[in-house]
This record gives sequence, C-alpha cells and structure tokens, in this order.
Amino acid sequence: MEPTQTALIVPIPEAEEAVGRFRASLDRAAGWGVPAHVTVLYPFLPPQQIDEQVLAVLRETIAGIPRFEVALTHVGWFGDTVVWLAPQPDRPFRQLTAAVWQQFPEAPPYAGAHSDVVPHLTIGHDAAKPTLSHAAETISAHLPINAAIDRVRLIAGTPDINPWPTICEFPLGAIPPAPAGTEVTAS
Repeated sequence: MEPTQTALIVPIPEAEEAVGRFRASLDRAAGWGVPAHVTVLYPFLPPQQIDEQVLAVLRETIAGIPRFEVALTHVGWFGDTVVWLAPQPDRPFRQLTAAVWQQFPEAPPYAGAHSDVVPHLTIGHDAAKPTLSHAAETISAHLPINAAIDRVRLIAGTPDINPWPTICEFPLGAIPPAPAGTEVTAS
C-alpha cells in the first residue's frame, strides 16, 4: 500500500530507554515504527507532493535553525487522555514548526486542530488514566533526559499501518558562535 501521509519529526533516541516500553503499548505511532520524537509538522504534505523542490526548501529552511541541546524535564498532560514529556527549552521546536509552516502554509500543524502547538514527546494516549499515570510516574524517575538535536526526519506512511519509513533527513544548521568576550574552554 502506498503511503497516504507524511510527517516531519525530530527523533530523540536518548528517550527510547525510558519511554520505549510504554510507547509500545500506549502510543499508536510506536506501532507504526515511529521512534520517540517531537513532532515538527503532522500531517505534512501528501506523499505525491514531495518532490525535489519540496526537499530543497525543507533542506534550506531547516538548515536555518541552529542545532540545540534539550532536556526532557517533566511529564505533562493534555486533559486526562494524553501523557507526554516536555522539552526545555521548547522555543527551538516552536521555531522549527513556524519556519517550515511559513514555507508550506497549506500544511498547518495538526491540520489546524489546535490554536497553540505545544512541543512534546508523546508517551501514550487514549488509555485508562491509571495506566497512563503509571507510565508517567515510572518515566519521571528517569528525568531529565538530555538530548542533542541536530536533524529533522521526513517520514511517510498510512495511519495504523507499519512501517513509516524515513524518506529523508535534514541537518539543522551549525551551532551559533559564542558571543564576543565569552571564554570557551576545552573539556
């Protein structure tokens, strides 16, 4: 079956050890082969619209955002049905989403379903609250989880069908230089 959707995600492999077993049973996307991640844009463009021009615009846009460090610091909830990890800082994720969305206004985050897009790494959703709470409590013992963010991944697939393979990865830009007068020491 040909893919019907695409997504832009930031994989966070550093979180897999803490969240993997919970995501396997509590997050549908894990069953599709989608790794622990923070979403940049979903749904993105239909697969048949992904061409060399789209890839070039993505490459240039994403390269305009510097690489960054992030820590998954605490558990958050959307209502009683979605439990997630909060990245700090979240501003670079917001910048990524805004930059790509500006280039592709026909692909708003979550199809425009939410007025404020909160960067997050989903642990689980649509399960009994005690099950989600247990996952949240267990994962909290592993926090913070530090990660180096250096790429965005374009994946394609069909909801509820595995796998969602990687189509392309786009590196973020170079880390900006330290401000003048800042001393940099080797470790």
